Amino acid sequence: MSVSFKDTYESRRPSEIQREKVTRMKPRTGIGLGLALGLVVSISACGGGGTGSGKEVKLQGAGASFPAPLYLKWFKAYGAAHPDVQVDYQSIGSGGGVKSFLDRTVDFAASDAAMKPEDMAKVAGGVQLVPMTAGSIVLAYNLGDISNLRLSREAYTGIFLGKVTKWDDTAIAKANPGVKLPHEPINVVVRADSSGTTFVFSQHLSAVSPDFAKSVGTNNMPNWPVGTRSKGNEGVTASLLTTPGSIGYVEYGYAHSQNLHIASLENKSGSYVSPSTDSAKLALASAQLPENLIAWVPDPEAKDAYPIVTFTWMILYKKYDSKDKLDALKSLVAYGLTDGQKDSEALGYVPLPDAVVAKAQAAVAAL
Repeated sequence: MSVSFKDTYESRRPSEIQREKVTRMKPRTGIGLGLALGLVVSISACGGGGTGSGKEVKLQGAGASFPAPLYLKWFKAYGAAHPDVQVDYQSIGSGGGVKSFLDRTVDFAASDAAMKPEDMAKVAGGVQLVPMTAGSIVLAYNLGDISNLRLSREAYTGIFLGKVTKWDDTAIAKANPGVKLPHEPINVVVRADSSGTTFVFSQHLSAVSPDFAKSVGTNNMPNWPVGTRSKGNEGVTASLLTTPGSIGYVEYGYAHSQNLHIASLENKSGSYVSPSTDSAKLALASAQLPENLIAWVPDPEAKDAYPIVTFTWMILYKKYDSKDKLDALKSLVAYGLTDGQKDSEALGYVPLPDAVVAKAQAAVAAL
């Protein structure tokens, strides 16, 4: 089996890279993941059959960085069992993935922002979105030994509106009695690329704050009033690691794997909740998937629900010119929806409910 990774982040620390004939990313439990921009995963392997025809098939994918660590594990495991299938996936952000899909330069894309109806209408033959996993978007921060920060809705919307600018601002201090907060600037980090993670985060902020909804709004790439820009969940994580006094939004697993502090957030019921599998499942419990399999929970109501949770999707064409390619894709996605779900929780993701898996499997079978 061969696995290759190309890392374009220029300031990776040498201690976080294993250099062999092939540059290998560390496992998710201790990864230097937050330190890679423009991750490219290429996998081929020896094992059982994938297409059934014996022909070699290459599948090219691109898109969301949010699920990239999980997809990496899936593609590696799938490749180990299928000698005739090679999977290349580029973690370029949801917006880049959708663009590549529309340009037909990939066989599949991945997006946390799903796909706009007007973009779907541009695809001859039709589009199928398939929910593959779910996860929490967290506010990770670099604030020395302060490890149990609580942020009210007023505080975290104010931070990303540029209205709460110091760590000891009253909006933060009143939710953290007894915590000695520094009188230092808050260094906000946001995404530089067109991002599904940003779409979901800004969708939540818009649901929480009418001011945010009016002035910034829900967007893959909003005009943030504050913050330095970093590319991908990987880049934001890297910036948080190296910038004292910083805060930014990333997928939970990226922050957890790098031991970044994660804030507890006030949810709609007024409870302060930390991200976990259970709190994410409570948030997703109210989601009802329609026929197109796209559903959002911008501000869940359950008392113990974590407030910022989303599904993430693979995007497939409904028609492929190559039957071998279609068969390989269906087999790959089927693996992710079954055996692949067993990897989700250990990597910081949320396994899909059985009902969601069943709907996804039926959609894939119909391709």
